[in-house]
Amino acid sequence: MVVRSKTSEAYSLREHLKRLSSSPAIPVCVAFLVRAMILHHIFRTSLENAVRDFPFGAEVGYVAASIARGEGFSAPLRFFHTGPTAWFTPIYPYLLASIFKVYGVFSYESGLLIRLLDSAFSAFTCWPIYAIGKKAFGKNTGLAAAWLWVALPTAVFFPVIWVWDTALAGLWMALLVAMTLNVRDSSRLRDWIAYGALWAVGAEINPSVLSVLPFLALWALWPRKQHFARAAQLAVAASLIFLAGIAPWAVRNYVVFHKFIPLRSNFGLEFWLGNNIGVPDGWSPSLHPNDDIMEGAKYALMTEIPYMAEKQREGLRYMRTHPADVARFTFHRFENNWLGLWDSPADVWGHAPFYLKAVIIGNCLFSLLSLLGALFAFRSQNNAATMFASVMLVFPLVFYFTHTSLRYRFPMDPIMDVLAVYAVAYPLSRWSESCARTIRPSMAARGQEHPQAE
Repeated sequence: MVVRSKTSEAYSLREHLKRLSSSPAIPVCVAFLVRAMILHHIFRTSLENAVRDFPFGAEVGYVAASIARGEGFSAPLRFFHTGPTAWFTPIYPYLLASIFKVYGVFSYESGLLIRLLDSAFSAFTCWPIYAIGKKAFGKNTGLAAAWLWVALPTAVFFPVIWVWDTALAGLWMALLVAMTLNVRDSSRLRDWIAYGALWAVGAEINPSVLSVLPFLALWALWPRKQHFARAAQLAVAASLIFLAGIAPWAVRNYVVFHKFIPLRSNFGLEFWLGNNIGVPDGWSPSLHPNDDIMEGAKYALMTEIPYMAEKQREGLRYMRTHPADVARFTFHRFENNWLGLWDSPADVWGHAPFYLKAVIIGNCLFSLLSLLGALFAFRSQNNAATMFASVMLVFPLVFYFTHTSLRYRFPMDPIMDVLAVYAVAYPLSRWSESCARTIRPSMAARGQEHPQAE
């Protein structure tokens, strides 16, 4: 009885450890510890200059500071107080403002806490990554993708260094894709209401995620195409919740600016920064009104909405009059989105230091594997292949025509992470199956040659 009890306890412990090792909670915790350790090293070695060297996200930081000082959602520029703004949707600026309110505007403590929070967002992204991989490709792929996210350079760098909604937007994109996979199999009204609410929150974090909304929602509804009435009911319920979620911000913008601005106002500026006579290859950061004093003064004089409208007109005029340059810029932005480089890797390689060569290889390999993963998903006739391809093709489109950055692409990185792992897992599984098919006949033949004695 004692031996049996001890054996049972040992078995129970092994099963518990096995379940724990296959849980996404472990990579979540490890990911946060990795980011916290890096953050500790940075702030410990740069104690006096931490705030200066690692700024508070430029425009979003200035808006958060205005909120914390009681001046409202306003003033995104450092040189001028430009009045109310719709440069951002409200969630992340108000999150920063709440930290500023308690720990001080642009203080050392605020800087540390904000980056710890962004690191937590990045670490928790392991969970929906696991859910996406498990649902689409199997548990092992989901777990491997979660572990890859632990040390993926962009997933570590941006939350630790750059104060912006980047890490939170990446988390939310992963949640949206995971939820899309779930609601495709569900006809429950409450699931679709939650789906609409999740999209509404995503829109108020970073509206760029909405670029894939029509494609993901259509893909999720497609299995119900034979039951149109039920599909329409689910779609209407989700849409109403979504519209109710974004309505308060749209109403605020209309009251303040007397113009319908559902989410953000800054498209005109971003478009012009990538399409004007001063663009060298992809965009012109030196002309940004936060860096160019003349543009900042013009912004303040015209006020935000007329300034943005003028920049959009100027950008469109440049596109009409310089189509060859625009085509070249667009190609450069395409390269930058996928490779993280403005110059061709072949041009950079010869004089690049070792660490930059490692970055080039990592960026190229990550993008290549993610694209291969999407192709393998189609090859294996995976139901989720169309959804993954929609994200990969559609999400970066607007940046090809404005300007690109790995930070802008980051909300898509969790999806690329899953596909990159699948790009490795798929050929390995095919090779394993091929080996098994080869071994089984030979073992059967050997058994016939040497039958067991009766």
